[in-house]
Amino acid sequence: QVQLVESGGGLVQPGGSLRLSCAASGFLFRNYVMNWYRQAPGKERELVARIFIDGSTNYADSVKGRFTISRDNAKNTVFLQMNNLKTEDTAVYFCNGEARDPWGRPLTYWGQGTQVTVSS
Repeated sequence: QVQLVESGGGLVQPGGSLRLSCAASGFLFRNYVMNWYRQAPGKERELVARIFIDGSTNYADSVKGRFTISRDNAKNTVFLQMNNLKTEDTAVYFCNGEARDPWGRPLTYWGQGTQVTVSS
């Protein structure tokens, strides 16, 4: 059974930090690109950060220099360190894993999401 379980969300003041974790099980984690998405009320889900199999990373322009994605393949976990948080970072954050099967068909898994609220 595939599971992605996020944790670490909460309420933080502007300028504060949070570290999100996503524990994966039921699939070969090290072979998957892992992503963090977020969705704010009334807005579409957007890609925040991506980490590839080789450890290289991509970030949305809005979070560059403030967020860091990392992965621990030994623990099947992906992290999102969020610093200097802004009110506009308020959203539900989702963990996502993606790969292709041997026939090239996409495989994608989602977590249930964790709420991040940045407010004074």
